[in-house]
Amino acid sequence: MDYVQLRFDGPTEDMPVLNCDVLPVVETSAGLIPPGQVGWADALRALIPGHVVATAEKTGHGLRVEFEEGAVRLHPALEDVSGPEIALLTGFTDSRWMCWRPGEESFEDLA
Repeated sequence: MDYVQLRFDGPTEDMPVLNCDVLPVVETSAGLIPPGQVGWADALRALIPGHVVATAEKTGHGLRVEFEEGAVRLHPALEDVSGPEIALLTGFTDSRWMCWRPGEESFEDLA
């Protein structure tokens, strides 16, 4: 109940997993749905059958994974970060990975 794990499949052997240690905001055509708001879990589950169409990361905006029907966004307030990491991306066959922490990479503004 304190993290979200997004698993992605596709045409390669990679099976990326994005562990969100801070719950993401779900973006829908009706607006933003923050964690804890009624409908958040349903909006997140509604993205499951969709394809990722874009990703972005930028200081001041954090991470965004865009699907055909919405997006998940990670840019918490510093007080919402309960551990050392915001998110971790793993699951590539060549062992690549990426970890996002407050004060680093796309979260430099959270120092």
